Amino acid sequence: MFLTPEEVTVLTGIARGRDGKTREQLQVAQLRDMGIAFRVNAKGRPITTWAAVNGVEEKVPAPLVWQSNILKLTKTA
Repeated sequence: MFLTPEEVTVLTGIARGRDGKTREQLQVAQLRDMGIAFRVNAKGRPITTWAAVNGVEEKVPAPLVWQSNILKLTKTA
């Protein structure tokens, strides 16, 4: 589902840092230029999915909203 760091390197064409920037910073900039959706993880690495690379829209389920049972009871009363 997610591209490996090696696949991100091939996709972006960036294997090492330069000009005072890290490889990850340059990969992030390249992904932005390419219009590919991604997130940066806690290690600073860009993370993207194959669906984002292939232009497939992923259906993301709506987040669950927790609600106290007390509130549920007061709505029905």
